[in-house]
Amino acid sequence: MFRASLSRLTQQTSKAAANASAAAASNKGSQRNRVAILVTAAAVGAGTVFALTRRSEADEYALPHDVSPAQFWSPPTRTQMIEALKQSSPHSLRSDGSLDQAKPLLVPSHQAVGHSPIPEVEHAYHSPEEDDGEGFDLLVVGGGATGAGVALDGATRGLKVAMVDREDFGGETSSKSTKLIHGGVRYLEKAVKQLDWEQYKMVNEALRERKTFLHIAPYLTSPLPILIPAYSWWLIPYYYAGTFLYDLIAGKQNMGNSYVVSRNKALEAFPMLRAHNLAGGVVYYDGQQNDTRMNIALVLTAIQHGAVAANHCEVVSLNKSDQGRIIGARVRDQMTGDEFDIRAKGVVNATGPFCDAIRRMDEPTVSEIVSPSSGVHVTFPGYFSPRGMGLLDPATSDGRVIFFLPWQGATIAGTTDVACRVEAHPLPGEKEIEWILDEVRNYLNTDVTVKRSDVLSAWSGLRPLVKDPSAPDTQSLVRNHMIHVSDSGLLTISGGKWTTYREMAEQTVDRAVEAFNLKPIRDCVTSQVRLIGSHSWSRTMYVRLLQEYGLDTDVAFHLSNSYGDRAWSVCSIAKLTGERYPLYGIRLDSQLPYIEAEVRYATRSEFAVKATDFIARRSRMSFLNTEATIEALPRIVDIMGEELDWSETRKQAEFSDAILFMASMGVDMARVNELAKESLVKARTWKDHNSPRHLSPALSASPVMST
Repeated sequence: MFRASLSRLTQQTSKAAANASAAAASNKGSQRNRVAILVTAAAVGAGTVFALTRRSEADEYALPHDVSPAQFWSPPTRTQMIEALKQSSPHSLRSDGSLDQAKPLLVPSHQAVGHSPIPEVEHAYHSPEEDDGEGFDLLVVGGGATGAGVALDGATRGLKVAMVDREDFGGETSSKSTKLIHGGVRYLEKAVKQLDWEQYKMVNEALRERKTFLHIAPYLTSPLPILIPAYSWWLIPYYYAGTFLYDLIAGKQNMGNSYVVSRNKALEAFPMLRAHNLAGGVVYYDGQQNDTRMNIALVLTAIQHGAVAANHCEVVSLNKSDQGRIIGARVRDQMTGDEFDIRAKGVVNATGPFCDAIRRMDEPTVSEIVSPSSGVHVTFPGYFSPRGMGLLDPATSDGRVIFFLPWQGATIAGTTDVACRVEAHPLPGEKEIEWILDEVRNYLNTDVTVKRSDVLSAWSGLRPLVKDPSAPDTQSLVRNHMIHVSDSGLLTISGGKWTTYREMAEQTVDRAVEAFNLKPIRDCVTSQVRLIGSHSWSRTMYVRLLQEYGLDTDVAFHLSNSYGDRAWSVCSIAKLTGERYPLYGIRLDSQLPYIEAEVRYATRSEFAVKATDFIARRSRMSFLNTEATIEALPRIVDIMGEELDWSETRKQAEFSDAILFMASMGVDMARVNELAKESLVKARTWKDHNSPRHLSPALSASPVMST
């Protein structure tokens, strides 16, 4: 193995050196040439030593039979989840002030909701007779990537886990990422230049985790080649040295080997790229994912393994014993107004950029540990990038980097990195959107005009960066994580990023076991636990869906890559179109591949209880095309109303709430209201559809609209 590695390294080193030498010969006396050659030689030499001395990692993915989930399973309803949460406390308070008597003993979720226990993990649960009177082992606050990861990790270890989120699962940061699973080439560059061990460790950890995504959720993740264009010849060996080291650190978990491309090959791969002064480029591999579909898959898999989870449940206070130890939390069901207590031996604060608010419930005078940063992304039509390759600009006008990525048939560009304040649903600033547009214009051919009207949507996500008091700006903050346990027992996990959610969760549960004296039945196994939808999925499954249901090709492909093997369940409730072709699958909008059956499936099997749950997180409609989403909104509200027995007043309220949310997706408010009127008139869904209640004129005066 060492000989093969050395042979490969020698060949690539010789090739890189030959290219550099040839270029240097035509530019004798140039100090830049000598610097480039020296940098290349040093980086590749160091990489050779690293590769030959690094311990190889076993690529073992054999799933132990005792943690293999049942393949065919229907999740409980949200109401049943709420009841299971209430069972950890002797009583709860209804919204009218009356007491709701609940059983004082915890009943495992698969028993409480009438489902058969999963045989392979049956021994992970505790019967009511065995309950120790302390409710859950862990209460996880926050249902984003980290919180859902903690819930899954704890449940698969045999712990009794509850999880709540004040909004929807993945409702904030976890749904507003760059959609990449990456180690961070820019962090590696900083690690080398600054000899920063912490930066290196973070890159190493992330590269190790990338491949795990492809194993546990193959239908939601895929490798993506990314081109780094070079507009000076000496940048080619410089970029290649960095990406080559990137590959070496990944080792057996690498997604694909980096390679150099000529000018012609770069333009062939990315036809819209600016050709003037282009010398060539380097292609490296990272991963890409559907972040909120990944998030809901984590939640469902955690529930499948015994966790109890509920969205739209807000923690209003932390409960403490007479000795001052945290023993649970007071929770309000946002959908009903009911309040109840959840008892737990330990509480995990996994609320991302909002974690300091929970920490202040524990200790009002606590100092903040999170320094939030805003990252804005914009969505362009799919023709702005080739379907199978992304682009990275490593040196923008102000020194930041920007990605230009194909995703879900569209093109994502971003991201910015600006210090900000913590707030729910932050608006993408027009200044940041224009900065992205300017950078995109710099990299595309002059024949291509990039206009503000080309932006289909835009969003801003808060990054929970770990604060470093000595850092001069947010770009110097490492996207790493920290775990802290307060004197009263509040365990806070903060920082990190999507790529490392699983390892963060593992370390969090390890710490919780120690801090709260828990008794798991096994160590962490989440690197081997396939997520719901993965077990019988294949990359050609969409063809079988086409053959079985006569779907449009893009619809079949979308369903396969969004639901995995659960796409069969979606198709089973799809209605006939009434057309010769497609046979099944009535679209919500002609511009997007989403069908009406997905709305029903989301309400029945994925805890969607608000219109925004569907348009932003069960589907990605609002991120892909805001105008198409608003046009489809009346029908979406109608279908959810049928499924959830909504009144006309509730439908109107849901429409207004969704319109307010769409205003945070980079759409001018005047245009939002115009589209809202058009969609309601076209749909003719409710009585008095031109009434103020539908269009919410008050929105224009709200803080969100006036910024």
